[in-house]
Amino acid sequence: MEGFERLKLLPLILQAIRSEGYTRPTPIQEQAIPRILEGKDLLACAQTGTGKTAAFALPILQILSEAPAGAAHGTEVHPIGHSRARHREIRCLVLTPTRELASQIGESFTNYGQGLELRNTVIFGGVGQNPQVAALRKGVDIVVATPGRLLDLLEQRLIDFKHLEIFVLDEADRMLDMGFIHDVRRVIARLPKKRQTLFFSATMPSEISALAHQILTHPAKVEVTPVASTAEKIAQALFYVEENRKTPLLIHLLGDPTATRTLVFTRTKRDANHVAEALCEAGIGAAAIHGNKSQGARELALEKIKDGRARVLVATDIAARGIDIDGVTHVFNMDIPEVPENYVHRIGRTARAGKAGIAVSFCAPDEKGCLAAIERLTRKRLSVIATPTGLEPETRKRSRGRRGGQHNGRRGGRGGGQRSGRSGR
Repeated sequence: MEGFERLKLLPLILQAIRSEGYTRPTPIQEQAIPRILEGKDLLACAQTGTGKTAAFALPILQILSEAPAGAAHGTEVHPIGHSRARHREIRCLVLTPTRELASQIGESFTNYGQGLELRNTVIFGGVGQNPQVAALRKGVDIVVATPGRLLDLLEQRLIDFKHLEIFVLDEADRMLDMGFIHDVRRVIARLPKKRQTLFFSATMPSEISALAHQILTHPAKVEVTPVASTAEKIAQALFYVEENRKTPLLIHLLGDPTATRTLVFTRTKRDANHVAEALCEAGIGAAAIHGNKSQGARELALEKIKDGRARVLVATDIAARGIDIDGVTHVFNMDIPEVPENYVHRIGRTARAGKAGIAVSFCAPDEKGCLAAIERLTRKRLSVIATPTGLEPETRKRSRGRRGGQHNGRRGGRGGGQRSGRSGR
């Protein structure tokens, strides 16, 4: 705990950290927490798995606990010890791209804030808004939200941010990838100009860099593990395999008893469903998660992988940076991602907290261009593994129909050979 104590965190927060099993701060926590506590805007470039949620949640909890509500705006305030008697106003907003990530951030605030007089709630679409509105009316200090539902509530005048002190934009580049950037700008336009802004992004494409420049004021800058690098403890392997033989190969590799908690990434939603069904038919516990699933179904899938009812979670890239699952031993890329950075984010789901992990990618002949882009980005050649007998690429001319001899439970080789990156999110 000495590392966290050096960051001058409150005893109650240190106690909560201890109960979560944290011993030493990660590099981003060590660099970001002091700057946030000083009240500075922050521009942080950090990939998934670096501990960035705690990097902003811990100092935010401390700032809101130490400063009376309203102090930042010069309004009448009440001591924090009497917070239950006052009407709570929203003092912090965390904007994040996915429902899963919003839920996990909200849970982190709850866990880290044990014993503090602070409340948080989570707002996202895909479920009824009435319970969320009820929570807001009871009064909360911290809101974690996705852009769409938040804008709905703003338009209905069911939420306001006139007392907001801290704004966190999390996974900014993911917002851009998912087409949310215009919604993000609309939300920002509704926030007070006087605030502390914390900006987190794994990459800095031009549009994201421009947004950061617009909303940050003399920010402190933190950069941890550039997205082009992959964790050293991830063993990365590559199989060259025909499209219609990918699922049999996956089933074969999952025979490894060390693959106890596995993530499988597909490009499309249909593929995720088909692969999960094929694994279940083969006697391998699996669940699928993607954007078409209801919130209840997504939460159930996560519960199954976390409590061991399923060994495999099959997901589209919605899970690449939005899901935090401990102890992932293997990541399988059924498709080579078209966006090279997504490869880094996908395999970053394993080898977390200093542990080792394995990442395996399947490359069909028409995916070699995407593979080359990944190797250019990471400056690392993937180790090619000999494909098991009977699953190796055909030496003769490939059949144009991908139906013959399939053992994958899927029509047309996982969704009729769809290649649209957008359709799978």
